[in-house]
Amino acid sequence: MTATPTAPPAGGGAPSSRPPRAGRLRPPRRRRPTGAEEARAGWLLSAPALLALLLFLVAPVLMALWVSFLDWNGQSNPFDGDQEFVGVDNYRRLLAEDTLLHRDFMLSVRNTLYFVVLNVPAVTALAFALALVVNQRILKGRAFFRTVFYFPSITSSVAVSIVFLFLFQGSGAVNGLLALAGVDGPNWFTDSRGVLHVLLGALGLAEPGRTPEWAGGTLGGLPLWEWLSGPSVAMCAIIALTTWASSGTFMLFFLAGLQNIPASVYEAAMIDGASAWQRFRYVTLPLMRRSVTLVMTLVLIASWQVFDQVYIMSQGSPAKTTLTPAYLSYSRSFGDGQFGAGAAMAFVLFAIIVLLTVVQRWIGRERD
Repeated sequence: MTATPTAPPAGGGAPSSRPPRAGRLRPPRRRRPTGAEEARAGWLLSAPALLALLLFLVAPVLMALWVSFLDWNGQSNPFDGDQEFVGVDNYRRLLAEDTLLHRDFMLSVRNTLYFVVLNVPAVTALAFALALVVNQRILKGRAFFRTVFYFPSITSSVAVSIVFLFLFQGSGAVNGLLALAGVDGPNWFTDSRGVLHVLLGALGLAEPGRTPEWAGGTLGGLPLWEWLSGPSVAMCAIIALTTWASSGTFMLFFLAGLQNIPASVYEAAMIDGASAWQRFRYVTLPLMRRSVTLVMTLVLIASWQVFDQVYIMSQGSPAKTTLTPAYLSYSRSFGDGQFGAGAAMAFVLFAIIVLLTVVQRWIGRERD
């Protein structure tokens, strides 16, 4: 038998020994969704989260706003129409009339102002310092120290507050350390004196129990001398607690910012002969401006909302020098049954926080 010769390919050359390929089936092209379909899918996916926000955030806020216009004691339904509608009377008694509620609120604002003035810079500086320490590559056990510094932030505030109560007792560890330095420590949570009054008295500029002539007058219904008292000794102990407990959280904010600075920037500065201080002053600080502004804003908001430490450690005592708006709103509502006044106080506090946050963001904005 003789083999039948294979016809050469059309282009010439040797005949191919590979069998002809079968035609491949191409899948049909998928139609791209339109913009309306993508928007509909996005709303569908986000609907559960939006529903949770409406039910557990927006609705309670609107309910509290309605309660702030009522004289409600919390013993009935505020929406059945039987409650006395007082309009803005709760806000007027809080802000304009010479009442005990007005005086207590202004005292709480004064206390919180001193709390903010001391707490915000202290937390920011300590958190930044801790971030600089744990960001050093030459530091051994950096992960361990990051965990140790962050641990107070995840510890129960109740447990931390109780520990600080023992530390700041009259015979506690803090007064023991002060005694080693020759200082007679105060009774922290029974001493209502303002630290500025104590300092002025030590300098001979004021006498105990007397208001100097140069500090006469009133502001917001309070004597000007009370505004100039400074934080009480008890409030200083609470400031120490919040500074220690919250610095670990904000350390992580600064640490993230430091790790985003390119190493090449520091290398270029070193090549130009910049010292360690100059690198920190002219490289680190300018590039960390956004992080510093963010942390200061968050600490500012948290400082005006301080509640649990005051509730556990002092409940506004001594002599209402640790009273804060958040605790006063709670005590008026759940302690005295004046839920309308408590809700009004909460919304005034909300307005204060929004105003100060806007001012803080404007001051910390980037300038050309």
